Amino acid sequence: MNSKIFSTLSIAALLTAGAFAQAADTNAAPSTSTSTNSLVAGPAKVAIINIQAAIANTNEGQRDLDALQKKFEPKQIELKSLNDEVDNLKKQLQAQTDKLNEEEKNRRVQTIEAKQKTLQRNLDDAQSDYQSQSNEIAQRIGSKLMKSLDAYATQNGYSVVIDVSSQQSPVLWAAPSTDITKPIIEAYNVASGVPAQAAPKAAAAPGSNSVTAPRRPASTTGTTPAAPKPAATTTTPK
Repeated sequence: MNSKIFSTLSIAALLTAGAFAQAADTNAAPSTSTSTNSLVAGPAKVAIINIQAAIANTNEGQRDLDALQKKFEPKQIELKSLNDEVDNLKKQLQAQTDKLNEEEKNRRVQTIEAKQKTLQRNLDDAQSDYQSQSNEIAQRIGSKLMKSLDAYATQNGYSVVIDVSSQQSPVLWAAPSTDITKPIIEAYNVASGVPAQAAPKAAAAPGSNSVTAPRRPASTTGTTPAAPKPAATTTTPK
């Protein structure tokens, strides 16, 4: 996910309370020390959430990401076909290189290079299009998920909620009890009214090892799916 959703709840309220306490401490007379002490707050209640996994694992996220994956299946088949064609041409050239004259060899090399460029261009376009549409899904669900997050954090007395989706997260360690990813997913599912998706059937086409379908995260520690791409790399024949 290119754009990260990060939310710190009730920060304004905390800052306001801090400013109020400081003002009371400065202006209060000695006889009002007990009222100043009453403003001292207890420790803040902090939670963490993997917002990317939360989005992808809601019923709505699973439904829309699965639909996006199916939408790109024809493109994946097309990329696989072109990738296989390039591989076959390279194998043929390598097998027959001693039997070909220089002109024919150069012609085949140029053909392979042209098809490789087409493959790379189509792959880049598919990756960009897939990433753009998956980001749109994440942003749409994420903006609505924040309502469930706000309600849950308020009801459970949390002062701060930190997103730990990114590897650059400042959180080095957190107790499992502070992770509210799962209850936020459950709260969002109730609010959205989208039913759980049926378990996908385990069916894979035999020999389909060049282009793999994008996969959504299966657990709350996952991320949004990556764009489809051929597993086999194409290199210019020498």
